[in-house]
Amino acid sequence: MHSINTSVSFQSRLISGLLFPGDNSQKLSRNYMDYLCFRTLCCKGPPPPRPEYDVVCIGLTGSGKTSLLSRLCSEATDNIVPTTGFSIKAVPFQNAILNVKELGGADSIKKYWSRYYQGSQGVVFVLDSASSEEDLEVARTELHSALQHPQLCTLPFLILANHQDKPAARSVQEIKKYFELEPLARGKSWILEGGTVDNMDAVKESFSQLIHLLEEKDHETGRI
Repeated sequence: MHSINTSVSFQSRLISGLLFPGDNSQKLSRNYMDYLCFRTLCCKGPPPPRPEYDVVCIGLTGSGKTSLLSRLCSEATDNIVPTTGFSIKAVPFQNAILNVKELGGADSIKKYWSRYYQGSQGVVFVLDSASSEEDLEVARTELHSALQHPQLCTLPFLILANHQDKPAARSVQEIKKYFELEPLARGKSWILEGGTVDNMDAVKESFSQLIHLLEEKDHETGRI
């Protein structure tokens, strides 16, 4: 109660100075600026809550999923180990929060991926662009399966061609052609971008594009 009375008293003095300034124009200007500051501090409400989206993150072991997500959360990456089962991280961005469910990429876990798709609003698929031909073929098969899965086929996709800093890395265009994304993902919402943990600004920009697609889909759902 004391703080309210003090604020009211302060506001009254400011308004009084504005209405009855006398001949002191400098005092009027100073009082007016004080009043604007007072209004800004007292009338500015809390920022609106950021929307949250549930996203599933898949990819083979060694693709770099855990390292990328840890860096996005400003966590240490010194002792990263492959994810067994799944983990969930709340990844904050300026205009949204992504609740990312990362699924382990080992052969013994991949066959259970679909059990964790329910409730997802978007998909992040991370691949190692410098992997062997054999692993790249497996990654292509898994991505094709995800793009056509009934619970994921209508969702926005972010496909990250990770490890672009490695000498053996394929370019984004090579990945796009090899994975046959144009015919397979025609009519779907998807983004293909290169990535590396040494350039997190580019990774964040890729996730920002995904958030834009999630917002668009959210608005479309709201109009139905």
